[in-house]
Order: sequence, then C-alpha cells, then structure tokens
Amino acid sequence: MKKYIVVTGASSGIGAATAKAFARRGENLIVIARRAELLEILKGEIANISPDSDVIVKFCDLSRSENVLALWDDLKSYELKALINNAGFGDFGFMGDHDIQKMVKMIDLNVTALAILSSLFVRDYKCKQTQLINVSSVGGYFLAPGVVPYCGTKFFVSAFTEGLYHELAQDVDAKMQAKILAPAATKSEFCDVASGKSGFDYDASFEKYHSSEQTADFLLTLYDSDACVGEVDLTSFEFKLSGPKFNYLAAAK
Repeated sequence: MKKYIVVTGASSGIGAATAKAFARRGENLIVIARRAELLEILKGEIANISPDSDVIVKFCDLSRSENVLALWDDLKSYELKALINNAGFGDFGFMGDHDIQKMVKMIDLNVTALAILSSLFVRDYKCKQTQLINVSSVGGYFLAPGVVPYCGTKFFVSAFTEGLYHELAQDVDAKMQAKILAPAATKSEFCDVASGKSGFDYDASFEKYHSSEQTADFLLTLYDSDACVGEVDLTSFEFKLSGPKFNYLAAAK
C-alpha cells in the first residue's frame, strides 16, 4: 500500500518548497491548501521533479474546524507516513490595533486546526513508524513587539508539540515521533499577509533571512534526525537540532 506525506499550507512558501523537497526523494504526497489553482500548479511542478510520485490534491480552508474534521475523514482512505502541519499566517500590529476577525482566524488556523490534526494523527497513527512535524517559529520561543498574538499562537505550537514529544517517549507502545520546526525570517508570502500589503521588501526589513527552499531543507534535516526541535539560532542564523526546550514535569500524574 502506498504511503503518503501530508503537507498543509502547501500552495506557496515553505509548504510548497517542502512538498517539492520530499518529491525529490520520490515520496508520495497529499498537499492541502485553500487555493486550488496554486495546488494544481504545484502538482504539475512535482510531476516534473518526480514523475513516479503520486500527488493527491485537497482543497480545504483549515481555519474552519468543521472542514478540518471532514478532511481527516477524507484522509482515512490513505496510509500516512508523516504529517507536516505547516498551514498558518501572521498578523503585524500592536495590541489593540489588530483586526479582530483576522486575529481570530489566525488563532483558528495556527492553533485550533493544528491541534485537531495533531490529535487525530496521534489517535490513529501513534503506534506506527510515523512523524508529526509542526511548524512553529523562533517566535514560538521568544516574544517581540508588534507580533504578540502571532507569537502566542506559536508558543502554543511549540509547547503543545514538546508536550506530545514527552508523552510519546513515555508510551511504550508509541512509535510516532513529534517534532517542531522553528524557522526565522523566511522569504514567502508571510509578510505580505501579516502586513496586509503586497510587495514586502525583505532586504530592507531583515538583515538576514532564508529562502523557502532553505527552510524546507531544514525541515528535511529535522525529519532525518531524532531531535525534537529544529530551530534557527538568531545569533549565528544557522540551523541547529536540539531536544525539547520547555520544562516538563515528568512525574506529574
């Protein structure tokens, strides 16, 4: 039976680059996003990269919980090898100035959808050799002005996934690995969406940043390792692997 790697938020940026990177390894893919036309373009690009890779396209707005649940029911007909929860977006602005509807949608996508998919994946695949990689951010380990709600969502991703990492490690029957990717500034549509303006100038705004392809390579490095966290060091701007970073009360009942 074919096994598939699921990538959410695959229509552009890190998600699209990650799908292509796995395709170069000959993996079969299920790519998920809202924008149908971009997913079809991605499917064509993957066909050129790896003609033997089977690519399943799923159009879904994951910011709506009912869509997430319906999607998982749809995925039950496939055998999954890994789930890459990449879908998410940011929102620039100081507290009190945010568009409330946009902020709520960000929380629904960055937090709720990720938590639902992670929980269902663990329920159905915990005892299989699988990987869950949740895409957080360096902003999931520190706070900064102008991105406080976004950092809050990514703190959830990091803490939630690290907690799952510990639970799986303590479960003698579990074979799944739970991991966190924490990239820094990555050139994609992220800042256009977060700022609400097109044509964001990365060179003017960041001293250093990575391309989506570089960040996808970081994700594959994490995938190939037994580490819990793969993060960009903001001092050296190099990618490094580590164990979990938050305190965990292992003796808690």
